Amino acid sequence: MSLTPETIRTALQSLTDPLTGKDLASSVSSRGIHIEGGVVRLDVEVGYPVHGLRAELEASIRALLFALPGVREVHCRVTGKIVAHATQTGAMQRLPEVRNIIAVASGKGGVGKSATAVNLALALAMEGARVGLLDADIHGPSLPQMLGLDGQRPVPEDDQMRPLLAYGVQVMSIGFLVEENAPIIWRSPLVTRALFQLLHETRWDNLDYLLVDMPPGTGDAQLSLAQQAPVVGAVMVTTPQDVALLDVRRGIRMFAKVGVRILGVVENMSFYVCPHCGRQEAIFGAGGSERLRAEFGVDCLGKLPLDTRIRAAGDSGRPIAIDAPEAPTAILYRDIARQLAGRIAALPKDMRAKFPPIAIEPMPQRPGTQDQEPGKT
Repeated sequence: MSLTPETIRTALQSLTDPLTGKDLASSVSSRGIHIEGGVVRLDVEVGYPVHGLRAELEASIRALLFALPGVREVHCRVTGKIVAHATQTGAMQRLPEVRNIIAVASGKGGVGKSATAVNLALALAMEGARVGLLDADIHGPSLPQMLGLDGQRPVPEDDQMRPLLAYGVQVMSIGFLVEENAPIIWRSPLVTRALFQLLHETRWDNLDYLLVDMPPGTGDAQLSLAQQAPVVGAVMVTTPQDVALLDVRRGIRMFAKVGVRILGVVENMSFYVCPHCGRQEAIFGAGGSERLRAEFGVDCLGKLPLDTRIRAAGDSGRPIAIDAPEAPTAILYRDIARQLAGRIAALPKDMRAKFPPIAIEPMPQRPGTQDQEPGKT
């Protein structure tokens, strides 16, 4: 059997991408395969940040290709390229510097949604993505404290604002623009307008992902985001208890009505591990994400423990993904972030930018003709 680029591609069809579920042959172009005297050089491009999985993927590809007759050496390089993916029908044109907007939502408060949004954003950045984080909880902004940005202000530039940076993530919040501890007593129209300005008047810089930390519930902020921005999907955060699941069901149905897909569920406070004896206890019940999957067909991206270090790290302004990156909970955040990026990479690409805008203009009249009323000659 002669060794050809097609031989290599056929072999790669048997190797499945661990995040997208697709075969790796679809990630290799013919121009990315070079064969000379039994030496194979291969460029593989996946659709997600690949820092944490690069070594594993390259080792799997080398082992597979070494088994082919005639192969003496394999040089493999895996890279990630993140593109814009399809959003809800009828969505506004995407933001010029943002490829994918992700809503992080919950049906009720107190389930750890903001901590999840922060640590997922940091985990995606650690995987090699360019990430932004928008605090859409206008009445209760918490990201400035959780990211150690209290008291800082964004810099105006050309009628826009430059986001602040925290651990490599671009961050914007209404909390940067009002006095600390001052109540924001705004009715819905002002909240909607503020969300629009934070989203569209921030000078985001070349983002692969913009995570939007939504306020709890199914109100104006959620509807406004679906109307004002192209959202690639939503992540629902919940605890396993039935009371939390009641509100998450409402959130899932609300996003379905506005055409925003659910990328997955994060089950927070899923269990508690005793630091003394190691016993695991389901304090808030068990099986919540499984019940949601049976009812709505949404998958669980991961389960997080009830861990005091998440709370303490968030209060100190150094989230656990940064403060203790090797801690079991921080590793879980990294795994959830990879699963999320893989889900997005498997979606159809946004092709709207490939097509020119279509303008419909009235047909010019022929010389010598005049408009006539209907029925008259």
